[in-house]
Amino acid sequence: MSSPTPQTTPFPVRVFGGPTALFEYGGLRFLTDPTFDGPGDYSRPGRPTLTKTTSSSTTTSAELGPIDVVLLSHDEHADNLDTSGRALLPGVPLTLTTPGGGERLGETLGERAKGLADWESVELERQDGGPGTVTVTGVPAIHGPGPREEVEANTGQVVGFVLTGEGLPTVYVSGDNASLDAVREIAERFAPVSTALLFAGAPRFPEVFDGECIVLDSAQAAEAAKILDAGRVVPVHYDSWAHFTEGRDDLVAAFAAAGLTDRVDFGVRG
Repeated sequence: MSSPTPQTTPFPVRVFGGPTALFEYGGLRFLTDPTFDGPGDYSRPGRPTLTKTTSSSTTTSAELGPIDVVLLSHDEHADNLDTSGRALLPGVPLTLTTPGGGERLGETLGERAKGLADWESVELERQDGGPGTVTVTGVPAIHGPGPREEVEANTGQVVGFVLTGEGLPTVYVSGDNASLDAVREIAERFAPVSTALLFAGAPRFPEVFDGECIVLDSAQAAEAAKILDAGRVVPVHYDSWAHFTEGRDDLVAAFAAAGLTDRVDFGVRG
């Protein structure tokens, strides 16, 4: 029996709690939204308090090994970039994030931080001996319900990412996106997606958008998988924080209801 082609071979995804995951693609090691601090409260003036409830499954950069690229959906919220995550960034060759985040982080990281506008791409040298490059494209993400400009005025810019390369699977990392319309835009350009790392958890705050979800809920995550024609979904961003209102059991139930149980992969913990 012949081996699977590179396009259909699933690669391992390590998950650490919250939005943080690690995977290798084209020989490069990618880390999403680094959050490794212990439990506690994170407060900012004029913003809801964020409460971390569970420690990450790793706490040191030495345990992670070398990271080539951080895919940072946004830098303004502690549940996506915490104190230890910020401390990790200077040791990473490249952090890709929002245009505004690229400017803010660039003050200390210089050219190691780059913001990506919608559909803007960067080419990265592959480390697996394969042909061509790894392309990372910034894609739309909206961190709440409603028109993008109104949402960004409240919760700030967010970016998602699509990774492509010759002979490599198409990978989508959603970031803190709540918009299925944004998912449809992405699908028009990139579907079918081989692996989708979908940020879920149905986070809510009573004082923000009247308690509506500011990232996908479980049923929306299942719908996003259908829109993307995703061969595999790795859910993240559904545990370890008090404002996540839906967890793993809700995701399992939603994907089962959608007939997509076989598409879900909760990754390797830690």
